[in-house]
Amino acid sequence: MPKHALRRVMTATAAAVATLALGLTDAAAHATPDTLDYVALGDSYSAGSGVLPVDPTNLLCLRSTANYPHVIAATTGARLQDVTCGAAQTAHFRQAQYPGTAPQLDALDTGTDLVTLTIGGNDNSTFINAMTACGTAGVLSGGKGSPCKDRHGTAFDDEIDANTYPALKQALLDVRAKAPHARVAALGYPWITPATADPSCFVKLPVAAGDVPYLRAIQAHLNDAVRRAAKETGATYVDFSTVSDGHDACEAPGTRWIEPLLFGHSLVPVHPNALGERRMAEHTMSVLGLG
Repeated sequence: MPKHALRRVMTATAAAVATLALGLTDAAAHATPDTLDYVALGDSYSAGSGVLPVDPTNLLCLRSTANYPHVIAATTGARLQDVTCGAAQTAHFRQAQYPGTAPQLDALDTGTDLVTLTIGGNDNSTFINAMTACGTAGVLSGGKGSPCKDRHGTAFDDEIDANTYPALKQALLDVRAKAPHARVAALGYPWITPATADPSCFVKLPVAAGDVPYLRAIQAHLNDAVRRAAKETGATYVDFSTVSDGHDACEAPGTRWIEPLLFGHSLVPVHPNALGERRMAEHTMSVLGLG
């Protein structure tokens, strides 16, 4: 073959290879989804307080690097900014919780793609007050009757309606204002107590038999406040009422998602353990169609 003909063949072949390579590169670029910019907000259920290892960047927040935001980020490849903090209230979305700890909303901007949050349980100190009141009453009554319900009646529910629900709605509106293009997921709280009393659980969760369903009803009311606030602000509510049933603090290790008040295996009682955080992540990703 003459040299000039050989050069034409080589040139054409090189051009074809370059075109093919460019096409493959372009296809790969379009086949790979953009990495999500993911911001995690919320309280100790979001932070995974009590689950090891602890995030050393802010020890006051008792945030775990095995919490559900980290599990979601690891599974999806998202770029995570985790500003969750134990004991956070909805007010700490807009104001500093501790010196040197910025308001959680500061982590959001117009480029944020995904926001998750679990919040509301610390407003009015609902969780801590209800558990303390009912645990104390349970011990004093020897587990009999419903002394907590008899004393407090609708007080916890009234505070949820009067204070927590409007605060949740405002917090979600504030999230939307700071991150207008983000998908926002508001998670409910997994069950802490079973539907009915388990006498064998009293040593771990010293709540009187009649107050076990009372506490569960308070939690259901709080979760419904989260659901309503999410619906009214365009957020996605992640409901744990079905998937967490049978995984409450009275169940055995390896089954329970929530650690009991006494004789548990976590540094922070009545909070999700590592299994609970993983399951919260998995269910959230399922609801959002991620993973």
